[in-house]
Amino acid sequence: MCRHFAWVGAPRNLHALFYEPSYGLVEQARLPRWQQVGLVNKDGFGAGWHGPDGRTTVYRTTTPIWDDTVFPARSRDLTASCVLGAARAASPGMPLERAANAPFTDGRLLFSLNGQFDTSAVASLVPPGVVPESTVDSALLAALLWRRATGPLDAVVENLLYDIVEHDIAACLNLMVTDGTRVVATTWAETLCYRREDDGVLVASEPHDDGEGWMTVPDRSIVVADAHSLTVRPLRAIVAAPVALPGEAVPG
Repeated sequence: MCRHFAWVGAPRNLHALFYEPSYGLVEQARLPRWQQVGLVNKDGFGAGWHGPDGRTTVYRTTTPIWDDTVFPARSRDLTASCVLGAARAASPGMPLERAANAPFTDGRLLFSLNGQFDTSAVASLVPPGVVPESTVDSALLAALLWRRATGPLDAVVENLLYDIVEHDIAACLNLMVTDGTRVVATTWAETLCYRREDDGVLVASEPHDDGEGWMTVPDRSIVVADAHSLTVRPLRAIVAAPVALPGEAVPG
């Protein structure tokens, strides 16, 4: 599995977002507290941000986030109002390559998957001509998202999740997508939380510190947030009932 987070709100320095929290992405990659599968996220990481000019930029590497020396220096000079970060733990048999690391982008959206699914089970969902940039499941999901990304972003993400689950009931699908002004994230068998701040919202796999204000998102939910608002609503039940994840009780 992986760990990911997104910030939307007032411009934030990227070094502060990635490296200053006491239990931010660096520590969550090295020693996650809530992760359901895997003990360390050492197979690379990535950062993506939407610039004020509308341009979307990504930095991705197969180096573990705690060993990388490039982005810590570069990030000190970067600020953005919408940011997505992810640390990767590769599923067995998946390639270790830069193109397999989130965030993925089509130039407008940023996408990350914390989860896994059977790519062969969803082959019928892939239109002719769709070629993912890597053979990993998350790259395939990104390619499907780019093809479908017309209309309200939360509806696009939600319907894509349903289609995957209907073909692979064992799928784990914590999706996270940003478009420069909004974050859309799902919980489907992995953890997610958020914290409202005076100038925006932070959505993450786990709390970035031990401070107050973190709210756990129930399993089988979708979160839609912008700089000023946040909503959480349940996803449609397709298979077995939700399970209790760290930091929460079973909804119901």
